[in-house]
Amino acid sequence: MPLSKAVSRTQTWYRHMTVPQFTVVTGLLVILLGTYLISLPICSNGSVGLWEAFFTATSAITVTGLTIIDVGKDLTFVGQVVLAGMLLIGGLGLMAITTFLQGFVVSGTELRCRLDRGGTLDEFGVGGVGRTFRGIALTAAVLILIGASILYCFGFNDISNTGERLWAALFHSISAYNNAGFGLWSNSMEVYRTNWVVNLVIITLIILGGLGWRVTSDLWMHRRNLNRRQLSLHTRLVLRTSCFLIFIGTFGLFVTESLANGNFFAEIPWQDRFPAVFFESISARTAGFTSIPLSTQTISDSGLLLLMALMFIGASPGGTGGGIKTTTVAALMAATRSTLRGQNDIILRNRQIDDKVVLKAVGITVGSLLFVLMMALVLSISSNFGQQDSFSFLEMLFTCVSAFATVGFDLGVTENLGHFGQFVLVVGMFVGRLGILLLLSAIWEALNRGSLHKHNRVGYPREELYV
Repeated sequence: MPLSKAVSRTQTWYRHMTVPQFTVVTGLLVILLGTYLISLPICSNGSVGLWEAFFTATSAITVTGLTIIDVGKDLTFVGQVVLAGMLLIGGLGLMAITTFLQGFVVSGTELRCRLDRGGTLDEFGVGGVGRTFRGIALTAAVLILIGASILYCFGFNDISNTGERLWAALFHSISAYNNAGFGLWSNSMEVYRTNWVVNLVIITLIILGGLGWRVTSDLWMHRRNLNRRQLSLHTRLVLRTSCFLIFIGTFGLFVTESLANGNFFAEIPWQDRFPAVFFESISARTAGFTSIPLSTQTISDSGLLLLMALMFIGASPGGTGGGIKTTTVAALMAATRSTLRGQNDIILRNRQIDDKVVLKAVGITVGSLLFVLMMALVLSISSNFGQQDSFSFLEMLFTCVSAFATVGFDLGVTENLGHFGQFVLVVGMFVGRLGILLLLSAIWEALNRGSLHKHNRVGYPREELYV
């Protein structure tokens, strides 16, 4: 009888949860399940305890790529399959998964519920969530299989064992499309730095995954007549901003490391330097693969600053990557331009943008900046109490940005942190993947449950504020 009451109370509690709250709780439950599976003897060896499993599961579900274990050595084949499954769950969209599942446990199919769930999926309008999720999954499956086939046939030819080569091709295709950065080798993609097939496949999967299903679907629908006027504003803006960031990242990293005369290009011939920085600039926007060792000894401070900017911006809405998103930056730049021109409306590509969009962009940017700085502050304070090895503030800030933006770039900090420092990164990865506004919304709704659906009809007088 007590068990049935507990189940009944749990079902009632779930049915009264909002979408943000449901997403947070379900995400935590998936992480705990992944922790249990990875810690099993069939999935890992004796060096992987509960803490290592918990950190790895969080990094996988949030498709970050930061790790304190050697995936290729510490996990068995079964463990690697479980890890790949978690990458698919996290990459296809933790919010998409939980929103789809919510239809089975949340009572009511009112239009407002469908709109609410659709908004979580970056879905404008009242289209069915199930159809959207099937489209996302089908697109991902096709692209991953194509990438794996090319890697198997032309990329990983140095792997003589057929089974190992097949699994390496499939695993890295899953990791690349989901912008996860997990690899089966401890040195990531350094061995294949000059293999143009591997580089091209990984880069293409990273870009397609980061663009988001909405953009790839729009491009596919207009594939016969690819006219920019027929593409949606969202698609045009994402493509334009992504190309701009790729150019700035590649050119900027090439210039900073060439002028620094450091170790970044020390062992790379001139003809291979541009492809190397091209790969790193794309991977910096939430993928996390590296073809060149990253450390404070190999890359300049200006290069680290450029990588942090790329990581913080990240991928696009609805994509498999993290960051504050390309459209957020585009909206802020449009608002800045309108202010400089003295315009009252925000114009973007000959379209007027709602003020609410800009307010949301400001909220995301400010909230994310404050959260990352708080992470770095906590890490720096903990280092003063001997909780971890001594690192420079730049190293800690870089690692915090990498965790929050779900990138996975590491300067050798993560593995050498204490449990407290690693827990800070775990929180950062989880918050960064869900989104700062969604998490704050879940907390706010929990604290103000009685006033969730009350609309404030009180108006307030306007007054000037000098900024």
